[in-house]
Formats: sequence, C-alpha cells, structure tokens
Amino acid sequence: MAVSAQLDQVLKYLDREGVTELMISVGRPITLRRGGQVVTVTNAPVSRGQLMVLLQGSAILKLLPETDGMHPAVDVAVGDRRLRVQIGRRADEYMLKIERAPATLEVDVNLDEPTVRPQPRAVSPQPAPAASRQSTPIATSEFRSAPLPPSSKVTSPIDLDLDYEPPARAATPAPRTIASPAARPESSAQRAASSSSFAALVQLAQDRGASDLHVATGRATAIRVLGELVPVDPGAGPATEAFVTALLGPLIQPHQARFDAVGYIDLAIESPGGGRLRSNLSRHQGGLKGTFRIARTSPPTLDELGLPKELAKVIAHHQGLVVVAGPSGHGKTTTLAALVDLINAARPFHIITIEDPVEIVYPRKAAVVSQREVGPHTRSFAAALKGSLREDPDVIVIGELRDRETVEIALTAAETGHLVIATMSTPSAAKTIDRLVDMFPPDDQSQVRASIAGALRAIVSQRLLPSANGKGVVAAVELLTGCLPLSQMIRDDKLYQLPNLMQRGRAFGMMRFDDSLTELVKAGRISIETAVGATENKRELATTLRGGAPGPAAAPPPAAAKKGFGLFGGGKKGIE
Repeated sequence: MAVSAQLDQVLKYLDREGVTELMISVGRPITLRRGGQVVTVTNAPVSRGQLMVLLQGSAILKLLPETDGMHPAVDVAVGDRRLRVQIGRRADEYMLKIERAPATLEVDVNLDEPTVRPQPRAVSPQPAPAASRQSTPIATSEFRSAPLPPSSKVTSPIDLDLDYEPPARAATPAPRTIASPAARPESSAQRAASSSSFAALVQLAQDRGASDLHVATGRATAIRVLGELVPVDPGAGPATEAFVTALLGPLIQPHQARFDAVGYIDLAIESPGGGRLRSNLSRHQGGLKGTFRIARTSPPTLDELGLPKELAKVIAHHQGLVVVAGPSGHGKTTTLAALVDLINAARPFHIITIEDPVEIVYPRKAAVVSQREVGPHTRSFAAALKGSLREDPDVIVIGELRDRETVEIALTAAETGHLVIATMSTPSAAKTIDRLVDMFPPDDQSQVRASIAGALRAIVSQRLLPSANGKGVVAAVELLTGCLPLSQMIRDDKLYQLPNLMQRGRAFGMMRFDDSLTELVKAGRISIETAVGATENKRELATTLRGGAPGPAAAPPPAAAKKGFGLFGGGKKGIE
C-alpha cells in the first residue's frame, strides 16, 4: 500500500538541515524542532479526520494505540524512510512525535509487518552502544488500525507548501530567561529526554527512588532523593525554553484557560510506570516550571510504612474527627490513605473523599469509595462537604483542612454521626488544636473549643527522619487520643498542660514524639544524633538515649537530615 503524497510532503521536513523532530497533534498545528526551537509549519490546527487521511496507507496508522497515555517509541519504515515514532492518546485525540531512526537500525520496509523496537524507558546522557540496538518484531495485532471517520466528517486536506521555509522562532511565545545559559543549545541528555518524552523522565525518577521531579526553564532538571535535590544528569546544562515547552506544553494545553487566568494549575497525572503524580505547573522568571510529586500505585499498609499498629485504633470510632498532621512533605497523605484503606477492606461503608487533586486511587473492596477532586468534580472543599452530607456517607475524608468554612462543616459532620478523617500541615498535636481554634474570630472561639472537645477522636502527628543506614526514611509519630481529661483541657483553654497529660497518657493509648524517637533508636532504625536533632527536649532525650542506646543507632545521620521528605522509602514504597 502506497504512502500518501501528503504524508510524504510532511516527512520531507525531516530532510531539512537542523530538523530533528516532527510533532503532529489533533487540535494543534503541525510543528517541528529545529535548532533547539519548536517551529510551526501550518497555520490551522489538524483535525482527527485530517490526521487519519494523512496516515492512511502508512505503517504509522497501525501503531495508533487503544489505551490512553504516552506509549513507547517504535521504529518503523514508511516508504524509503526509517522513522522512530512515539504516540500519545487522550480520549479520541492523538499526539505523534516522529524522528529519523538511527542509521544502524534494521527496519523491515514491509508496511503490513513493520519491525518495531520499544524505546528505552530511562533517560541516558549517552546513546546506547550499537550492539544493543536490535530490532524486535512485534505483531501488528498488538496495534489498532484506526478506521477512517465517515466521509462527512473528513475535513479538507492539510494545507502544506513544500517550499515554505518556517521562521526560526518558537510557536508559542513564553517569557525569556534572564540568565544567558537558558539560550544555550540543548545537551544530548535533554535531546534524549525530549525525544523519549515526559514519560521517560518520570520513569527515571521512579527507578532512582525519587520522591519529586523538578523541570524548569534555565535550571538543570532535578529529582529529590532522600530529601536532597540532585540533577538528573550532572553534566547537562540548564534546560532550554524549547525543551521545557515541549515537555510541559501538552500537560498545560487541556487547562490553558485556567493556567492563563491564575498563572498556575494543580492537577494529578497518571504515571507511566503506575500510580499518579501530584503536579504543579506554573511560570517563573525564566519561563515554564513543573514540579511533580510521585505517589504510590496503591494504598499502603501501616506495616509497609513502618507505622505503629496502635494507629489502626483511630479508625475504630463510628463518628468524630481524626486529624493526620505533620510538616509539608512528611507523608500525611499516604498515612491517611493507609487508614482509609483499613476501613475500605473491613467495613461495608460509604466513603467519600474530597481531594485536591486525587492522588492514590482506592481499589474496590468491602466499602464503596467515591473520590471527588476539587476543580473537575466540585468547586471547593467546603462545597463538596456540604453536598456530601446528603450522600449518605459513613466516612468523609478531607485532603486538607485549609480554611474556616471547611473546618466548620467538618466539625458539624463529626458531631452528627460521621467519621471525618483529614490532614493539616501542622508540626504537632498541640499546634493542630491551636490552628483549628485560631481559624475562627475571638468571639466564636469558645464555642469552637467546645465543638473540638466533643468531636476530636485522635491526632496523628508524624515526621520523616533519615534512617540509620542512609537508604530510606523512617516515620516518628506522636499520637494524641480523645479522652475526658483532654476534652476538659480544650474547653478550658489549658493546652499548656498537654505535655503532662501525654506523659501519663499511655493508659489512653497516647504516644509521645520523644517515646517514638526512643523506640526507633533502640531498634537501630535511626541514629542518636538524628533523634536528638528532631526533638525539642534535646538534653533530656540525649541523656536517655546515651544511657542505654544500642551500638547500631550511634551511626552518624546522612546528609538528607537537612530537609523534609516527600515520600516514605524514597519513592518506591512512598507516601506523599
């Protein structure tokens, strides 16, 4: 079957000097990459019908995938050209990235049985050795040969002018970086990352056990491993404007209106290797910037996270408020997910979650779980909470208690027969109660204290600390449980007495932060220096630990102790 003349015209752009990549996306003009810049070669966007007509008769048509996401690149023969093609799909829209295949690659020119090779998933600054570039036949049945749309829906052919010389300018202007390094040509690592897409960078971060991925114009692409930011490729220079635009542009495009209105967007992205990415896309002084938190593929268990089994008791209540607290980036969301999944596995309840965005997706077990995301599904936490009270919930999960209205409705739900589980970015149990009260004006605080005293069932406060072996992080936990003495203390505004209550509160199931540190040191999971650096009672804890701490715990703490951590275990077994 012959290749269409129009596709042959499009592919001739790859023969021009300096052109390394063609990009064809439904709903966008055809663009190419030349000299480190993205250049538009058509004025009008390409429709789905035009794309199908363009690909008709070529081996590329057989590669269109059935599932959403960015799929691995394959090498294929189209006419007398040997090409490397990567295709992404979202609903009925496709995005194609086409490059020249390596000259040493053997490609079967038979259009009916193309020979393809999946592209390596890791980003490497150097090309693979020639000996490793072996083509592997893949049956064409693995790919869907997309049918042409009805003739009534096929629009006019794409208007191409083979003599047209595109100007050397970016298709979408973006703020230029002030620092001159951003204008440097792309490094080999950046070109490899660009050709293998955003998916390859994410896979690389996952393989290295990272908790976060940072991509920014004018800065080196970096990942956070055990709390420390390290460059993906130490030899690469700052990311260029064209590289970052090509990487982040497809993520921003579906939310362009909101991005233009407020200057940033928060969203969850399906991770190519499994799980989801909590993402923030914005502009900074140099251009576009993206930060991606790598979440787990499924809810963890308390044992997997190394958390005390006593925490399972906090979800035994049929109503009331449970708060998971801790500094930002210290695993609150994943601990929350572990507690919710305990309910999901054991009780036939209706669980409603309100998140921004949805990160960990709960599998179907004993409970019915309805996950709602602020933005796509509801206007705000408060609006979703109001609606949830009419949806017959047993458990309401709130991603974060951010404002007074959300706290007010959460307390109302906790007092009227629902178990409410939420997170707050506060450093301790006492500070959590103070923050809840301080959200309200002074005239209302007396009533709020009474509501909290009656509704509070537990506060789990945690911090992630570097392990003694330097290969992961460990959670130190403070557990404050609801009891009559605590209720009276909150009503009377005498939280300064809380340390004394927790010291004698083991009978109520309480656990002091210092007691958790002591147990971790005695188990050899963290060093004495790490424990002493994390507590407020340094002298008291140091005396206790050095009086009877085991030898392994005395190892010096790793450098990662300087920063917070986004994930338990550095990303593989992590919590967000």
